[in-house]
Amino acid sequence: MRLHSKLMLVILLLIILIGVIFEVTFKNIMETNLKHEIGSKALSVAQSIASMPDIKEAFHAENPAAVIQPIAESIRKQVGAEFIVIGNTNEIRYSHPNPKRLGQKMVGGDNELVFKGEPVISESIGTLGPSLRGKAPIFEQGEVIGVVSVGYLQTDIEKEVSKVQKKIFFTTFLILIGGLLAALLISLNIKKALFGLEPKEIAWMYQEKHAILESIHEGIIAIDTDGRITVVNETAHKILGVPNEMLLRGKRIEEVIENTNLLEVVQNGKAEYDRETIIFGEVFLANRIPIFNKKGDVIGAVASLRNKSELAQLLQELSHVKAYAEGLRAQTHEYSNRLYTLLGLIQLGSYKEAIDFISKEVDVTQGFIQFLMKEIPDPIIAGFILGKVSLASELKVKFSIDRESSFKDIPFEISRDSLVTIIGNLVNNAFEAVRENIGEKRVSLFFTDLGKELIIEVEDNGKGIDSNVNGQIFKEGFTTKDKNSNAGIGLSLVQNAINSLGGYVTFSSKVGEGTIFTVAIPKSMGDVNDGEQEYRIVNY
Repeated sequence: MRLHSKLMLVILLLIILIGVIFEVTFKNIMETNLKHEIGSKALSVAQSIASMPDIKEAFHAENPAAVIQPIAESIRKQVGAEFIVIGNTNEIRYSHPNPKRLGQKMVGGDNELVFKGEPVISESIGTLGPSLRGKAPIFEQGEVIGVVSVGYLQTDIEKEVSKVQKKIFFTTFLILIGGLLAALLISLNIKKALFGLEPKEIAWMYQEKHAILESIHEGIIAIDTDGRITVVNETAHKILGVPNEMLLRGKRIEEVIENTNLLEVVQNGKAEYDRETIIFGEVFLANRIPIFNKKGDVIGAVASLRNKSELAQLLQELSHVKAYAEGLRAQTHEYSNRLYTLLGLIQLGSYKEAIDFISKEVDVTQGFIQFLMKEIPDPIIAGFILGKVSLASELKVKFSIDRESSFKDIPFEISRDSLVTIIGNLVNNAFEAVRENIGEKRVSLFFTDLGKELIIEVEDNGKGIDSNVNGQIFKEGFTTKDKNSNAGIGLSLVQNAINSLGGYVTFSSKVGEGTIFTVAIPKSMGDVNDGEQEYRIVNY
């Protein structure tokens, strides 16, 4: 059964239950009040008759019934009573609606207290059936000489109650119809508010939303129009350093994080994307989006927070993959040219020259590979440098590696990915620097692990760096090349990688002659640079 049907059924049953309780209760109250009212009326009439002089005198007459019967019947008709019975102390009737019963004994057995001088209201069964009676003693000179009984049949009382009950039933029926309409409107309104969803669907969507929020690597925080936090996921807990969601929910956003601008988004209804914000000393990229209802009114805002250093790490990994791909492509291209040369020599019948060519290539390649394997045991760094050699050959750049270079003693805790990022981006930057050289294009690489630091040095004979921009080259987005999507991130990644390893970078440059970048990375944490960023400039 669907939700709105359940609501209608529950409301209908509730209204019926209330109606039944109301009708039964009202009937009992009405019947009790009516009996009290009729009983009081009957007693009042009985007392009035008992005090009449004519009635008292008639008791001394030869035939009391002849005097009392007409008087009693006249009064009975006037007050609407079912009977007025007057009798003596022996309970012999002097009046009765049925004249045949005059002179007979009264029935009901409820005259005992009356003969003691006490008026009573009683319910008993007489000759006419069950009735409600008001009884009063007739006094003469302080002595009880008779009794007056005024009664109304229970059936007449029930008829009166039934008349009222019918009105109550009709009123209850109208209430029931109104309740059904109200139930229908309420259920339709609830269905509309819930977007036509059933409770099971809402519960499933809530669980789904919770799972999605917790699976997102970004921190998610949502607020209402008052700036109070309504949603916060696990990643946001970690960012804010709060272990429990309940410690955050309901708090004002400015009490938890400063400079979120979420309230401004709520006020102006405009989204903000990829805005840098500082939280507890760390830089995050924030997206802030307003939340709208069906009417288009802003009812809150949600922000996603991503640690910028994590994005930088992803860029590093992407640059590694790109470098590997470029190295493979360069090697493929280079060896394709050599194979064509070899094919030409064979086709010309120059077999001796072909053999010499193969021997020379094997010696050169094998010797270089042996050098890399000996001086750089780490296969990631060695393979990466080998790829750069192939790329230099394709770019027609004379790329030399100092034979004194050695990376045999790289501590385990130093990230190989960070070293690849540093070497790769500095070499790529050098290749780009010599790209427009008219004469010889030279790039050299030197690295060593002697002493307390790892040293990496990249030198080129390119166009150099203008002293006016020395302090800007490590800033993200800065470039001296044509603006494009790939420019302005290489040296920024180098700086980030060096900072993560606690090192520093120096460079010296002269316009028109070239540039030398030197990186120093401490081998142990005790020698780590305390500064967040450090670079040194030497102009020659």
